[in-house]
Amino acid sequence: MRGGKTVSSILLAALLGWSGVYGIPDAAAAQKQVVEFNYPEWVYYDLIYLAEDLGYFKDAGVRPRYAGQIPAGQMIPSLISGDLDVANRHTPLVVAAVASGADIKIFAAGSESTKDFPHMKYFVRTDSEIKGIKDFPGKTLGINSFGACSEYVTKKYLLDNGLDPASIKMITAPDSQQETPLLRGDTQVAIIHPLASGRASANQRDFRLLFSDWDIDGGVSGMCPYSVRGAFARENPEAVRELIGILSRAAVWNNEHPEEARRLMAKRFNFKLEETERFEFFPDQLTPEPYIQYWIDRLVAEKKLSPGQIIPDQVYTNEYNPAFRKN
Repeated sequence: MRGGKTVSSILLAALLGWSGVYGIPDAAAAQKQVVEFNYPEWVYYDLIYLAEDLGYFKDAGVRPRYAGQIPAGQMIPSLISGDLDVANRHTPLVVAAVASGADIKIFAAGSESTKDFPHMKYFVRTDSEIKGIKDFPGKTLGINSFGACSEYVTKKYLLDNGLDPASIKMITAPDSQQETPLLRGDTQVAIIHPLASGRASANQRDFRLLFSDWDIDGGVSGMCPYSVRGAFARENPEAVRELIGILSRAAVWNNEHPEEARRLMAKRFNFKLEETERFEFFPDQLTPEPYIQYWIDRLVAEKKLSPGQIIPDQVYTNEYNPAFRKN
């Protein structure tokens, strides 16, 4: 076609969503709606932040709208109230909320606790006489919030060693601030999550690592999933599916490029690279049911739930995950 567009160029333009005649975005492309989801900002090693730094939200139909700093203990309440649409908080908090009637659900697996990259670490001062769990009675522990991993995993570990959970005291502070009360002596043990745990790991002059959640239970308690507000998911199912795809893509990249991933998170939060620890993530972001059942059983044992009060299907779904295959 002399002076005109070839068939192949017209097809290419159509695939790219552009007008074949004038090279102007067509109406459908120009009016493409981007679904935004309210998400918190906090110092944490998070796939949402990593995906954003990698540019995965740039041309996506879904992206985060940051709702400001929200304390860890307020994230699930904020999800329930609608101030957040998506949150990355630990499974027992979601189980307890759903059991109380909250319209929220786990939709992506998030981080996976491994031997090399555990979910949380237990630190003491280097001059501490504490050598292990047997020395915990009578001590004060620093945790980031009640009702989640730090509290319940520790209490179970005490019970498994014939110790009374009531013999310890717990006080809360953000992960990024746990070193200060430990150095002051306000706490004798600090339980810290990535990326902030890297700062204590690197400071061997002041801190000594006792053990991690992996040492306690092989990682079964350490999955930290993503949950979504029910109304948001029902109104935006395709956006939730696309978000899972972005999370999975970022998870694979993180696991395959550990040093580059740490560098991005260190830069984002102005951490020194050598003081930045990271998570491993489930690559397909499919939620494994045994990890949900563990926490239901744990909350029943803690008398926070009645036996049979809730089942895993009420807490999580893989329905939005493109990798999910029904039996």
